[in-house]
Amino acid sequence: MTVSKYSASGNDFVIFHSEVKKDRSELAKELCHRQDGIGADGLIVVIPNATYDFQWQFYNSDGSSAEMCGNGSRACAHYAYSHDLAPVNMSFLTEAGVIKAEVDGLMVLSELTPPSILEKGIEFSGKNWWKIDTGVAHMVAFVENIEAFDISEARELRQKYNANVNIAFLDGKNLRVRTYERGVEDETLACGTGMAACFYRALQEGLVKDSIEVYPASGETLYLGMNDRTITFRGEVKNTFITEWKTN
Repeated sequence: MTVSKYSASGNDFVIFHSEVKKDRSELAKELCHRQDGIGADGLIVVIPNATYDFQWQFYNSDGSSAEMCGNGSRACAHYAYSHDLAPVNMSFLTEAGVIKAEVDGLMVLSELTPPSILEKGIEFSGKNWWKIDTGVAHMVAFVENIEAFDISEARELRQKYNANVNIAFLDGKNLRVRTYERGVEDETLACGTGMAACFYRALQEGLVKDSIEVYPASGETLYLGMNDRTITFRGEVKNTFITEWKTN
């Protein structure tokens, strides 16, 4: 089968399309393996949908499924447009709900599902955490030193609250974010829904206006904004290569 490798702000994905919806958890582990496979944070399969332009199946690198992935939504939108599976302005179905996206060259804007605050004021390891849903659950804390990300602390929080874990730092008018992701079980170079959760907390606390530049660990620039319904998320995606793959 023919698969494409995409990178979106340092998050990388293997993507292909199929007419068939089926369990591909083992295939996800095979393709995403960094040593024996293509290597990626996740697998995205584009499949037909009667109501929307398409729907996706999203798998983390460990084979678990995820409701939503912000960077994945942008990579997937570019793939679908490039393969004549969707128009420039599209809508597609995820487990978290319907995502709208717009492709402009290599820049892709996704409109995420409406955010919600699940819990505030969680004290853990000297930090104040909020649990926020931006398609998937995220723990968010603001810190003074973005370089000091305790992975063991993040792993403990992930297990306790079954959520991704983010630390954020306001650098003037910009936001810097680092994320530990479920399913990958480590820090990734970027997480779209994580950046959105950090932006949403900052917005709720009056720390930022309704649009901002965000920098994940990859150092790339993302543009987040708030409209009257939800968070918009814009940035560049790269199709790094296309290859043929024979499953084991």
